[in-house]
Amino acid sequence: MRWERHLFFACVCATLYIVNLLMISGDRSALSGKQGAFWYTLEELRKHFDRIDVLCPRARIAGVPSFDIFENVFIHPATGGLLSHPSWIAQRGAELMQEHGHRVMTVQEYPPFYNGLGARRLHKSSGVPYVLEVHHVVGHPSASSVSEWIGRKLSPSFLRTHAHTAAAVRVVNAATQSLLVEFGIPREKITVVPSFYLDGDLAHITVGYPSCDLAFCGRFVPNKGLMRLLEAIADMPNLSLIVVGDGPQRAECEQFVRAKVMSNRVHFAGWLPTQMDVWHMMLHAKAFVMPSLSEGGPRVALEAMACGMAVIATRVGVMPDVIADGENGMLTDGSPEDLRRCIRHLLDDDGLRRRMGNEARRILERFERKKLIGEYAEFIQGHASVSGSSGLPVGRQGSP
Repeated sequence: MRWERHLFFACVCATLYIVNLLMISGDRSALSGKQGAFWYTLEELRKHFDRIDVLCPRARIAGVPSFDIFENVFIHPATGGLLSHPSWIAQRGAELMQEHGHRVMTVQEYPPFYNGLGARRLHKSSGVPYVLEVHHVVGHPSASSVSEWIGRKLSPSFLRTHAHTAAAVRVVNAATQSLLVEFGIPREKITVVPSFYLDGDLAHITVGYPSCDLAFCGRFVPNKGLMRLLEAIADMPNLSLIVVGDGPQRAECEQFVRAKVMSNRVHFAGWLPTQMDVWHMMLHAKAFVMPSLSEGGPRVALEAMACGMAVIATRVGVMPDVIADGENGMLTDGSPEDLRRCIRHLLDDDGLRRRMGNEARRILERFERKKLIGEYAEFIQGHASVSGSSGLPVGRQGSP
């Protein structure tokens, strides 16, 4: 009967929509329970997939098993070091695919390129397509260490090779797209899909009466430029700074602050448990500074803009695309001298700072979280295979 044919067609369409996603990521923050950017991305992305499995490097805390952070999101930390990571990705990925019939993979790639190496092996054995994700090219435009310089030199060859077998390449800003084209990756294979997801709650946060001059937020690693900011304010007596975050450079930064007798005006707030905590801490300051040497965002600078803060940032990642210098923020070359120039300009003019902050809030219209993650999910699903890797009909295969 006609209605039976319609019902059968509807069931087939509904079944084909269901996609299990395998993510190969370098982010292991969720293993320690940190609700950072990756955690919030998964929280929304899971609504678009039946199941998400995440392969990531070994946990820093020994003995952490695979576990679920949401009802349909499962984290699987590696059992060995980075040298064995490509083989582990191929083996563990194949096991998960056999059990759950994943139809597509996403692969976050960066030096030492173990994610891409493992994904290529897994793709060859399973036939499941993968989207190569390049959020930024390490060491571009400026390398902060010898390892970043080496990574920058190796990137063209590795990214070109891994992109060749990928179904598509995702970048998060136009600058990275142009750079990959220079590396020899066909432009038509590259799509800009932003990853700077801003929560709508930011629209309701109001700037109060700051008790501090400046705020910084990020991991304490060389490419974030925190040491350059500390060097800049060392020659600015009485200027105060709130530092949110943690990382391997923390001891070095704290030692510098003590040596320069700045402990009374530089406050290390540490890692804060939620994004809301971070936003409220940043809003204790009059302006936000992010002097990164290289990265794809920085996302936290966009969050500061959405909170209505005047932002000083370097020309990295998406910053040149979103900051109109002198209108909704300030661009700096990141040197201590230029940082001091920008900081003085903002702190000496309350009216300018307020106007910049009000204009900066409009960034939320461009990077609203639910809308962008929905577009990201649609992009991934557009490259999924017709059937799962197990050869079984697509659907809730091996659901937990």
